[in-house]
Amino acid sequence: GARYTTEAQLRFLAAHAAANDAVFNEVPEEVVKELGVFEVRTRCANKNEMLLRPDWGREFLPDARQKIVENCVHHPQVQIYFGDGLCSPSIRANIPDLFPTIKMGLEDKGITVGTPFFVRYCRVNTARTIGPLLDAEVTCVLIGERPGLLTSESMSAYIAYHARPDMLESEYTVVSNISRHGVPPVEAAAHIADLIAQILEKKKSGVEFSKAE
Repeated sequence: GARYTTEAQLRFLAAHAAANDAVFNEVPEEVVKELGVFEVRTRCANKNEMLLRPDWGREFLPDARQKIVENCVHHPQVQIYFGDGLCSPSIRANIPDLFPTIKMGLEDKGITVGTPFFVRYCRVNTARTIGPLLDAEVTCVLIGERPGLLTSESMSAYIAYHARPDMLESEYTVVSNISRHGVPPVEAAAHIADLIAQILEKKKSGVEFSKAE
């Protein structure tokens, strides 16, 4: 009859399960240690709070803010950090190739890069706090994006010039679909480094940056 074949149905169920796991599972602590970075958490106490209270996933309690202040270089041209977002496996799958290549690309251009770190229960707009907290000219969060049925390891880069609490969503420049099934991490890294260099030169990001191209 008019139904999926057994193979197609099983593939769908497997992909759906992987997408669920990507959202609800945690980034293991050993992965953070392997990356050689320190960890902070948003106001959320667990993954359920992050999903139910996205506003808390954008905020930091005072102890987390202090940890960032004490452990990071201040006044960098570019501050890059990693967030689990809605796809925890994306950290292990992409960051080991993605971040070092971005850093190398920026430093080859004479651009200073701040201290990387990992934010658990992270939403994109943590950039509105981290940017001004460290007085970064450009803030870039590499964050797990909502998984689909083709990949459960995808990541996006949200880049903002002079991120601040009252910035608009349209002020982010975004590179999405970073994964082995989409834009490979090393290829994405080269593009991100070039974008950040242009953003620093034009002193704008998002829609205004696109208009200036």
